[in-house]
Amino acid sequence: MTDTFADLQLHPSLVTATKELGYVRPTTIQADAIPPALAGRDLLACAATGSGKTAAFMLPILHRLMERPRGKTRALIIAPTRELAAQILEDMKDLGKHTAVTGAAIFGGVGMGPQETALRRGVDIIVACPGRLLDHLQSGNYSDFSALEVLVLDEADRMLDMGFLPDIRRVLRHIPKVRQTLFFSATMPGPIATLARELLNNPAMIALERQSRPATGITQALYPVPQELKSALLATLLERDHMQDALVFTRTKHRANRLAEYLAKRGISADRIHGNRSQQQRTAALANFKDGKTRVLVATDIAARGIDVEELGHVVNFDVPLVPADYIHRIGRTGRAEAVGDAFTFVAKDEEGDIGAIEKVLGKRIPRITLPDFDYHAKPEARLEIPIAERIAAIRAKKSEDRARSQAKGARKPSGSSSARPQGGGGAPRGVVGAGQGGQRSGGGGGRPGGGRSGYRGGGGGGQGGASGGRPQGR
Repeated sequence: MTDTFADLQLHPSLVTATKELGYVRPTTIQADAIPPALAGRDLLACAATGSGKTAAFMLPILHRLMERPRGKTRALIIAPTRELAAQILEDMKDLGKHTAVTGAAIFGGVGMGPQETALRRGVDIIVACPGRLLDHLQSGNYSDFSALEVLVLDEADRMLDMGFLPDIRRVLRHIPKVRQTLFFSATMPGPIATLARELLNNPAMIALERQSRPATGITQALYPVPQELKSALLATLLERDHMQDALVFTRTKHRANRLAEYLAKRGISADRIHGNRSQQQRTAALANFKDGKTRVLVATDIAARGIDVEELGHVVNFDVPLVPADYIHRIGRTGRAEAVGDAFTFVAKDEEGDIGAIEKVLGKRIPRITLPDFDYHAKPEARLEIPIAERIAAIRAKKSEDRARSQAKGARKPSGSSSARPQGGGGAPRGVVGAGQGGQRSGGGGGRPGGGRSGYRGGGGGGQGGASGGRPQGR
């Protein structure tokens, strides 16, 4: 039986770091995975969100890298989202603070310059989203993985859901075939099982029978409520201090925005995090929530596997997830590393079928709760979500009004008014600043694919103002 991290034969500096971080004893996945990983074996592990799996692969990597000379990148960790990549790097720094091991994160939404510098310098550990990593691999010969010893695929099933499987296969062409590979996934759908068979050599099998189960220590409850009263119910729970803080998951980005606005109007500090927000906005929102400056963080599933908040008391499924695995990952944001927490799910009548599927996977019925003195028949204050057809109609109406105003303004201009077209030279085509006029030409360019799913990186060619195309960048 493994009672302490010292029992796992880790380097003393790593054991010291675990003590300073308050890790009392290894979690189940850590106790099972660290010994074979230290022995150099490949791993195939099923690990629920919140089970402590980052330390399960990071501690063996740090132990391995600190024993040998450095100079080139020797470990590559691939993760599906920006938030998860950033969190893994933060955990690496915490666990390796008494070592000289270096690391860097590679993901979209931020400039490539510092990332290129890290790749050229050859930091020990690279944590990357597959799309942005491909950007670098295809941009030049400065990414050197010839000395790579360890590859980790974290949240492999999530990468499958997000369409990253082809990108992962492309990345594999750039790294040595002889290496140790650690493969972590909460579920094992067919394509992921196939990829695991391709990548792994006689792996140690860890906790495969425990897939699709939430971490222990999470108290689950359902709140049946009409769809149009979900916002009021959430605000009431917060106002009555049934929850001090909460990470709230919505189905869409639009609902996340509207819910955060609604809570703010009720005097509850709230922010949101989703794919339409810039990396700077997402980072700031998460930091404020972690620091307690924001009481509620509203998120879409893009963030479900990348948010790690110590002592998070409550997760709220404002909308019931359509896939049971997403339920597992959402509620896994609380009750992390054998801590305790509450997971509340708001269920409208049309979501009962989805809850039934979740309960079937869990193998148990989740308790139903009715909040005393809450008016379940109240008239809603406002619609949370405006149907997409109405939003599109409003946008078209606004554009039509803008065009009408522009035409009316043009009609009021005196006939002798001067034109903005340069005089004497015949004028440049529309959208292009003429030569010698002090401007930059509009660039063409189709755009090379970026890496991931949010934000777009413009195409090549041309200067400022150039048109751009491209595929979504890395998370």
